Amino acid sequence: MTNEPEEIIDEAPEPVLPRLGLREPLTPVVDTDDALARACAEISLGEGPIALDAERASGYRYSQRAYLVQVRREGSGSWLIDPIAFPDLGELGLAFGDAEWILHAATQDLPCLAEVGLRPASLFDTELAGRLLNLPRVGLAALVEHYLGMSLAKEFSAADWSTRPLPEPWLEYAALDVEVLLELRELVLADLKAAGKDGWAREEFDALLSFTGPPERKDPWRRTSSIHKIRSRRALAIVRALWHTRDEIAADRDITPGRILPDASIVSLATHAPDSFTALKNDPTMRRRGPRRFLDDWFDAIEEALGLPEDELPTSGQRSDGPPPPRAWADKDPVAAARLVRVRAEVTRIAEQYNVPAENLIGPAIVRALAWQPPSDLDPASIAEELRERGSRNWQIELVAAPIAAALIDP
Repeated sequence: MTNEPEEIIDEAPEPVLPRLGLREPLTPVVDTDDALARACAEISLGEGPIALDAERASGYRYSQRAYLVQVRREGSGSWLIDPIAFPDLGELGLAFGDAEWILHAATQDLPCLAEVGLRPASLFDTELAGRLLNLPRVGLAALVEHYLGMSLAKEFSAADWSTRPLPEPWLEYAALDVEVLLELRELVLADLKAAGKDGWAREEFDALLSFTGPPERKDPWRRTSSIHKIRSRRALAIVRALWHTRDEIAADRDITPGRILPDASIVSLATHAPDSFTALKNDPTMRRRGPRRFLDDWFDAIEEALGLPEDELPTSGQRSDGPPPPRAWADKDPVAAARLVRVRAEVTRIAEQYNVPAENLIGPAIVRALAWQPPSDLDPASIAEELRERGSRNWQIELVAAPIAAALIDP
């Protein structure tokens, strides 16, 4: 018996896409009144929509302010504007007029742009458009690859944009982000029209015009990483006290909270609960110079939490007016659990039929709310009104109101 050698099949390597580079020379950062006036004049003379982007320093600063604003318009070129150099950018907003803004992931940039006096009259979000088209990846680099056949460098996306002066490679990266948006808009819009989804997109974009930021979280300290390891209400009180103390220090110094005291250190301190200043000072979490600078603050927070009466300690679970987690429904309300299964199945079916992600068809939180406590009237008109009150757009309501109404009825 002989052993035949296995056939070796050569797999073709993935094609290496050409790297996208600047099509025009990089212009100096706009950081003087004269330079801003010139930029505004040039932009106001341009034509068509305005590509816009903003860079923040989320991993370094407490605030979500913009540290660089990039603008591009046909006929005016690209402009990199330092918003820190000006009281606001209202003058730039006047130059924009009623022109449509093109943004990628608009909800990330709209709040910080509003802070400097920039608010759109209309907009086009290339990321949201990609979601409506059900593209497998919708990041800017992925869309550039999909539509332009080019690779887009993203190595500076997490850079500290509060740095001054900004290095030239960072500025090139920032300029590229808006250079591609004008062309992407046209290509994405053509696909939306071909799929019959351009009307959907317009409703979604119009809804974004009133976006001011994510809703404020109740008890944000409960999002401390690894808080699930905490086993007592007293230890939870220490987490809460340390979290709020850290947040005040971070806001005052405009430093991201994790650089003041990591979440892991908060959980460790809450677990061990050092009961003296010396014990805290010698705790392993205080070895680094950063946390040691605020020893007095940490000790005051821990001491306050240790002194709280029992009835003021936080509960182990966050109270909520909404439905419980779906995993608990079968025990708490089997009928509601069955409704949730039926409604989710209908949403999945419709999403597949229209080739759109289920979460863009209807928010998962709305599905849970309707299944947990349906309206008294389960006719499609009543469900449509309920969806409208919860922020659903007309195109979504037209697709899901009647199927959800039918799914909510116990068969």
